[in-house]
Amino acid sequence: MPRRGALIAQRFVELPGPVSPRLRTGTGTARMHPKSESDKHRDPFEIGATMPDKYNILYLGASYGSLFAAKAALAGHSGHLICLPEEANLINGEGAVVRLPVRGVEGLVELNTKKMPGVVTAGAPEKATPANFDLVVLAMQEPQFRVPAVKELLNRVGASRKPCMSIMNMPPLTYLKRIPAIDADAIKGAYTDPSVWDKLDPSLMTLCSPDPQAFRPPDQKVNVLQVGLPTNFRAAAFESEAHTAILRKIEDDIQAIRYDVNGRKVELPVKLRVHDSVFVPLAKWAMLIAGNYRCVQEDKMIPIKEAVHSDYAASESVYNWVVDLCVKLGAERDDLVPFAKYADAANFLVRPSSAARALAAGAPRIERVDRLVQSLAASKGMRSDVVDRTVKLVDGWLAKNRAKAGVK
Repeated sequence: MPRRGALIAQRFVELPGPVSPRLRTGTGTARMHPKSESDKHRDPFEIGATMPDKYNILYLGASYGSLFAAKAALAGHSGHLICLPEEANLINGEGAVVRLPVRGVEGLVELNTKKMPGVVTAGAPEKATPANFDLVVLAMQEPQFRVPAVKELLNRVGASRKPCMSIMNMPPLTYLKRIPAIDADAIKGAYTDPSVWDKLDPSLMTLCSPDPQAFRPPDQKVNVLQVGLPTNFRAAAFESEAHTAILRKIEDDIQAIRYDVNGRKVELPVKLRVHDSVFVPLAKWAMLIAGNYRCVQEDKMIPIKEAVHSDYAASESVYNWVVDLCVKLGAERDDLVPFAKYADAANFLVRPSSAARALAAGAPRIERVDRLVQSLAASKGMRSDVVDRTVKLVDGWLAKNRAKAGVK
């Protein structure tokens, strides 16, 4: 039986549709207006059933999805998480639990979606109706979209014409079609199944860089997420001003939250920041190549901190090489993050990356941002020995894992 950390295609089984747990009001956990008595008993997944100027959000994925959903729910926006049965049962019964460090507070602050103004539920992909939501958030690892039930749901998302924001490390192929300098057909080989993106419209897709670092503690239930690095989600605007207005409203509402910790109102980290440039979320690529993927060694995995700081000059060189690639694709340097700022943050990343942990756990497929960057660079006449070595190491681990699992 595969370990939870392995990013392999797992079969989703049918669960009941979205449920509407009663809200716990009057807890004083967040400064939000309580819902009226009639609102408490309405199905939040009917069209138009949300609070005035609040949104219903469909999340495909419950790891980083639960982090974004918790922050949005504190601001009064409801959500439904698509996930595996064990996760869904726990979230519906006990809530999605997010623990994060907060400046000026000792220890971790625990958030629970059962104690929030917005309703958060969970279920299987077969039961989800994208047309009943205002926004769709893609929060799964890229290989998981090839699972038939998830792929069918993604097709329904496309048919619904709802705006869609990805918080994946691997940008949807659909999003990259918004960048004129990228030939989407030439980079399909970096994707597990590029056809999953065929039904989605680039004009309805945006990308949000998942800069916060979070993980499922192995000794906790699967509805618990712990934030290690509480940085912000950085999203690009949609092509449509109306769709971008949804993001800016959520951004403002999250910014306004003050959370009650031991009788003191505190500002919580992990915000949403919306930017005009389509290139801002691509800043994550340099971080992934210099840190996350270089955790992968020939016979072991090392922490991100070690990958970055064991050879600072080499890390800075490959980081800036990726920045140069983004500039060639059309980015301004101000859209991106300087290496020194990233290197400082990497001091707090004392675990191997999720990609490295997945490979070590036997995953036959992972997100291949390393291969995507390599392919894009080749199209611009660029080459890096460090990136080539990384791609070769990842290829080697995947080949061993697939052979052991008996899959192609």
